[in-house]
Amino acid sequence: MIAADAGPAPDHASAASTGVRGLLRPAWITLALAVVVGARWAATVAEAPPYLVGALFGLAFLVLARAGGMRVTVPAPSAWLIGLAGSVVLVVLAIGASSLAGQPLRAVPKTDFALWTLITIVVASAEELVLRGALFNALRESSGLVVAVVVTSAAFALMHVPLYGWHVVPLDLGVGVFLAGLRLASGSVAAPAVAHVVADLATWWL
Repeated sequence: MIAADAGPAPDHASAASTGVRGLLRPAWITLALAVVVGARWAATVAEAPPYLVGALFGLAFLVLARAGGMRVTVPAPSAWLIGLAGSVVLVVLAIGASSLAGQPLRAVPKTDFALWTLITIVVASAEELVLRGALFNALRESSGLVVAVVVTSAAFALMHVPLYGWHVVPLDLGVGVFLAGLRLASGSVAAPAVAHVVADLATWWL
């Protein structure tokens, strides 16, 4: 009687232990993400050199992505094409938003174009490696696809609040869901990374 009743107990305990361990990875990635974003905000408030802040922020995200389990692989050509198609959508939306806000396209680029471009590519790619890469994978494994999409999209929106304000949350939340869709459609983080990079680079003229 005791043996029969006690039989399933190890299975339940093992499942519970596995579930807890599964939640630890997305939890520490999220915490580290918040720390890095907070440090970036503090450096910005302290008026540290913007390019230095951007470079360090991108580097910190690359380290976080690697620690979170991301590995360097060669994406399929379809991932690049899906990313480029997604970038067109994001750029069109950005142009539309600028038009609605009465902000004309700039004909004269900013200064330090090469440096700004390099840092933008690193930062946007690193953000995708963490959000649609390491964190997305960890959440999908521990809590399912819906949670992975919702949490990473919310994190994407909230991480921009310290720099741009709360008014960006609805737009960035939608963009986050769209980028997650590119991740799922392509099966690779390369697609949202390409779309994110191209959209950010397009802001040079927006």
